[in-house]
Amino acid sequence: MSGLHINNLSHEFDGVAVVRGVSVFVAPGELVCLLGPSGCGKTTLLRVAAGLERLQRGQIHIGEEVVADAATGRHLPPEKRGIGLMFQDYALFPHLTVRENIAFGTGADTGERRQWIDHVIEVMDLTDHALSYPHMLSGGQQQRVALLRALAPKPRVLFLDEPFSGLDVARRAQVRQQTLSILKDTGVAALMVTHDPEEAMFMADRILVMNQGRVVQDGTPVETYFQPVDAFVAGFFGPVNRLSGIVGNGQLSTPLGTFSAPGLADGSRAEVLIRPEGLRLATAGARPAPNPGDAPCKPASPPFQAGIGDAVDTEFTVISARTLGGASLVTFEVPSADGAIVIEARIPGVFLPAAGARVRVAVNGNEAYVFTA
Repeated sequence: MSGLHINNLSHEFDGVAVVRGVSVFVAPGELVCLLGPSGCGKTTLLRVAAGLERLQRGQIHIGEEVVADAATGRHLPPEKRGIGLMFQDYALFPHLTVRENIAFGTGADTGERRQWIDHVIEVMDLTDHALSYPHMLSGGQQQRVALLRALAPKPRVLFLDEPFSGLDVARRAQVRQQTLSILKDTGVAALMVTHDPEEAMFMADRILVMNQGRVVQDGTPVETYFQPVDAFVAGFFGPVNRLSGIVGNGQLSTPLGTFSAPGLADGSRAEVLIRPEGLRLATAGARPAPNPGDAPCKPASPPFQAGIGDAVDTEFTVISARTLGGASLVTFEVPSADGAIVIEARIPGVFLPAAGARVRVAVNGNEAYVFTA
């Protein structure tokens, strides 16, 4: 057995359960993201797995070794678990240079270790800063030094807690790419906490979506995004439009089309969640064409199967249209029994009908999901 194994971990603070029976496996060379909103238990799970909090229930293996076992009281401290830790504040040693920070804790000063440090400093674009001190570095440079310092002792598992949260948007993309490259190069098992779905999609081999202390979905980024198991997961990956109705003959009829609702009882109330990029628009009288990049992925398995939306004959009134650079955000009004509903559509390129214009709509079924309301 290798990598990280967390078995049936539960944890409480002052009698309040924050992690509830969670099991996680991370293989060597795999990066797994714990993704969820603030307070869902993801950071607590990481801290217990790293040994920063004492295990209350469950068992933790790193490689062949049991590092924590609630039943026996075994608790190996973090420094004896063969792990690397990287947190939001980086915690670099201010009196050490970049090179000295990275070399800290690597043991014997061998030619092999010096060669590795030279290599990773170059890979991370830090060669010109090797003799600089932390206060002389930008936030992105400090982040890269912290990562290399965590990897230098050759840990069996690397734990990362919101490692990019302190970086600006432009710098974050570059540092993510460099971080992913060096992690894959080292082959370390990595468990990362984030609340940013886009970050998880980019970084992770697998995403564990957490809500209220439990893992509600475990899958690849493609599976998690295109096959959400419930409305929480679907909505967590970005804005969704919601239309509700009553199931009849295994279908849910809405002003934007009819969607298949297998497994839901006739007469039950359901809702369809449609991503803004799953909508296709055309000017009045025209037929909407598929958006470039419309997902060809298979819909989720019943009872969460997405329906196939066809263009509907009814035309809708545009409220506003704004450019987002590479896409246009168009809002329009859909009548319903509960009053008008504002729908958002994200259309590739430039599509900017005037307010009050009429548009015709179709739905990409791979980005529409029917769930019990």
